Amino acid sequence: MTAATGEAGARAPRRPEVWGVLNVTPDSFSDGGRYLDPGAALAQARRLLAAGADVIDVGGESTRPGAEAVTALEERERAMPVVRALAEAGIRVSIDTLNAETAVAAVRAGARIVNDVSGGLADPAMLPTVAGLGVDYVAMHWRGRSEVWDAVSDYADVVAEVRDELRSRIDAALAAGIAPERLWLDPGLGFAKRADDNWTLLRGLPAIVALGFPVLVGASRKRFLGALLPPDAPVERRDAPTAVVSVLCAEAGVRAVRVHDAASTTQALDVWAAWTGAAA
Repeated sequence: MTAATGEAGARAPRRPEVWGVLNVTPDSFSDGGRYLDPGAALAQARRLLAAGADVIDVGGESTRPGAEAVTALEERERAMPVVRALAEAGIRVSIDTLNAETAVAAVRAGARIVNDVSGGLADPAMLPTVAGLGVDYVAMHWRGRSEVWDAVSDYADVVAEVRDELRSRIDAALAAGIAPERLWLDPGLGFAKRADDNWTLLRGLPAIVALGFPVLVGASRKRFLGALLPPDAPVERRDAPTAVVSVLCAEAGVRAVRVHDAASTTQALDVWAAWTGAAA
């Protein structure tokens, strides 16, 4: 049993953290271009914090379907001014990146978490680099960039396959020297997964939690939630379904949820915590 497992078992139920999404990109599916300017990004970070976010997750490269890859240099130029300003203000910052070079720059600028949607598969240097940095690391389930998703989105048992593939990333991370208490997992909702797979994976979250590491879930505003709404509904209408999913994630033992709208999820989790007597 890891330290994370023991802690979760001792404190359950536990209110999940809220990680606020801050995309400093021109092409993210939800808010592309809105926060590309550092001043606008910092203002949005303050709004997320005021609404209850515990962490600001800064991303300088979109991972939406069809997004074009950017160089690590361009990613750093977008993200580092924001990471540095937030960290200097004492805010807990995560850097959402596939690139080891960006992870290094962000941690030097004050980031305390590296959130890697590839789980170390996109950049072979990522896992040993993070081990040397000594910060928390989120390994997401990943089967490649969006251009290959159609070829890799078939699952016989999505929960078992995601669990087993995450287990392989756990082994790789630990072998690279990442401390067990620093490791987080993310089932990768929406990444090479069809709508029904996402719902099945959410129902199967206890199997992912049972791996013994804190779990981060990022369902916010994703297409499978949008399918519950009228076709012309603006993306912000997905915040209420996101908040409901956040509460269901809390029930499953998830440690954190990553959301675009911190207010609705924070309020929903406050109700859940009052109902269950969950610890903060």
